[in-house]
Amino acid sequence: MVANKNYLHSDLTEKIIKAAIKVHSHLGPGFVEKIYQRALEIELKNNQIGVEREKILKLSYSGVNIGTDKVDFEVDRKVLVELKAVTELSDIHKAQLISYLKASKHRIGLLINFAQQKLQVKRVIV
Repeated sequence: MVANKNYLHSDLTEKIIKAAIKVHSHLGPGFVEKIYQRALEIELKNNQIGVEREKILKLSYSGVNIGTDKVDFEVDRKVLVELKAVTELSDIHKAQLISYLKASKHRIGLLINFAQQKLQVKRVIV
């Protein structure tokens, strides 16, 4: 996969995707999301990539705190990563990541699905 230098944090997203491909190649489809999450965290750390697993996002409305949610990873404080192990990615999965991006003030995220024979990756930019 050749990096497209026309979007934000392209080098970092390519490193994340390569790490996810390595995890998927080793484990294959069929596990629950948590297994892929743990394996990807190990792979990212092995590649000296800063990662925070299950990053807490503070949610507010009209300047008032209304709760929290969590995204699977915040990578190098630049990219959010949401993992799935589902039959097919849907619009609701993309909407979830968009909401996380808006809540975190980040502009780019990766939606990665491990449940297929071929790893599914979607870049989301807001």
